[in-house]
Amino acid sequence: MSDSIEQKCISKGVKLTDQRKIIVRVISESKKSYGESDHPDVDELYNRVSKIDPKISIATVYRTVKILEEAGILIKHDFKAGKARYEQIQESHHDHLIDVKTGEIIEFVDEEIEILQKKVAEKYGYKLVDHKLELYGVKKDPKKWAKKFSLKLLDVKWMNTTPIEFLI
Repeated sequence: MSDSIEQKCISKGVKLTDQRKIIVRVISESKKSYGESDHPDVDELYNRVSKIDPKISIATVYRTVKILEEAGILIKHDFKAGKARYEQIQESHHDHLIDVKTGEIIEFVDEEIEILQKKVAEKYGYKLVDHKLELYGVKKDPKKWAKKFSLKLLDVKWMNTTPIEFLI
C-alpha cells in the first residue's frame, strides 16, 4: 500500500483528531500486527485502540470507521458471520476465501478466475468493470493438504479435518 491511511485522510480532507489518529494507526498496522488474514470488526478495533487509549469510546470507533468507509479509505465486508469486517482499500485487487468454521480469511489472486470472470461477462454482452468474489468453505484434512503441496505443518490441532465444501 503506497499511501498510509493517514495520508489518504489528509488528501481527502478527513479531519484527524488525536483519537482518530490512534484508530487510523491501529487499522494501518492491522495486517502487519495480526497477519494478512486480519479483517477486524469494530469490536476488535475497539479492543485494540482501548489498550492504547482507554478514553476512546466504541462510539468513536464506529464513527471513525464510518467516516473512513464513506471517504473511500476502508472497505466493509459482510462475510456471513453477522459482523461487518473492514480493511484498507488496496490498489491491487484480491478475492477472499473464508473458513466458515474458524473464521479464517485468506486473501488470494488467481489469474484463471480473473480470466473466467471476464469471459462470463463477455458471454452475456458485458464488459467487466468490477467484481467481488468470496468463497466460503471448510478446511480439508490439513495433513493430506500439506502433503499434496509439500508443506510442513507445525500444529494442526486447531484445523478442521472435514472435506472442503464451497457454498457458492
